Amino acid sequence: MDYKNIDINLKATLAGHQNPIFALAVSADSKTLYSGGNDKGVVEWDLESNSFKRILCKVGSSVYCLLVIPGTDLLAIGMRSGQILVVDTQTLTLKANFKVEQGAVFSMQVIPGKNELIAIGEEGYAYVYQLDSFELLYRFKIADTTVRVIAVHPTEDKIAFGDKFGEVHVHSASDFHQIAKEKIHDMPVTSLLFHQDALFTGGRDAKLYKLRGSDLSLMKEVTPHMFTVYGISNNPDYPWIATASRDKTWKLWKPEDLTLVKNISRDRGFDSHQLSINTIVWDQQYLFTAGDDKVIKIWELILD
Repeated sequence: MDYKNIDINLKATLAGHQNPIFALAVSADSKTLYSGGNDKGVVEWDLESNSFKRILCKVGSSVYCLLVIPGTDLLAIGMRSGQILVVDTQTLTLKANFKVEQGAVFSMQVIPGKNELIAIGEEGYAYVYQLDSFELLYRFKIADTTVRVIAVHPTEDKIAFGDKFGEVHVHSASDFHQIAKEKIHDMPVTSLLFHQDALFTGGRDAKLYKLRGSDLSLMKEVTPHMFTVYGISNNPDYPWIATASRDKTWKLWKPEDLTLVKNISRDRGFDSHQLSINTIVWDQQYLFTAGDDKVIKIWELILD
C-alpha cells in the first residue's frame, strides 16, 4: 500500500524516570506501557491517558530488557544481575525468579508455538525455559563473546543472534542447531529484526544490513545513522521498518531497498530526544522511543 503523505505527530512525552531507559514493552491490549532502565524498577504507564500509573515493581539491578508473554498478564524482566523475574501485572505477584549462569541478560524472546522463553547470558550462551513452569529446558553456546540481541522469525522456524564481534548467527528454532553464521559488522551487533524473508541487522558501526534470512547473504547495506543503531522495529500492518540510534534520531525506511521515508530528529523540527535513543517499540499506529534523556516519547503515524 502506498501512502501519499506520512506525518509524524508527537502525541505525548512521559517523564518520571531518574536515569537512562533501556527497555520498553506494550501490553497485549495496547493499553499499558512498561519501561525500565537504570532506576532499578519497572514503571507502568496508562496509554489511554498517557500518564504515570504506578511502579510495577522494584528490582535489585538495572533492567536491560522487558518482554510481555503472549496470551498472559505476565511480564518478564531481564536484568544486569543475570536475573529474570516474571511478574503478574494484574495481581502484582512474582511468578518466577531465575538466573542465567553468568553476566547480564541483554535480550529475551518467546517462541509461542513451542511455549518457550529464550534468553541470553553475557557469556555467549542461550537459555531456553518452559513458559508454564519456567524450568530450564536447554542451554547452548552461540559465541565465544557477549551476545546482545535475539530475533525470532515470524514463522518461528529460525532464531537470529548478534554478538560483540559483529557476527550474526542463525539457529533452528526446533532443535537449536546452527544454520548459518557470518561476520557482518565491524563492531558489535546491537539490533536485529526479521521482516518477511529478510534479516535486518544494526550495529555499533552505524550500519544497517539487509540479509537473506536463509543464508545471511548480503542484499543491501546503508549507513542509516551517525552512531550505534540500538533498535529496529516493525509493524506488519505498515510497509516500513523503523530504526533508532545513539545519534538521537529515529527513522522510517522502505524495507525493499532501504530508502529513507522519514527522519525524526530535533534538526528536522521535531521535539525529539536530546540524548541517545536506546529502544524503539511499534504498536498499532504508535511508536515508542526512550533513552538516555530519561523520557519516553509517543509518536503517532498519520497517513493519507
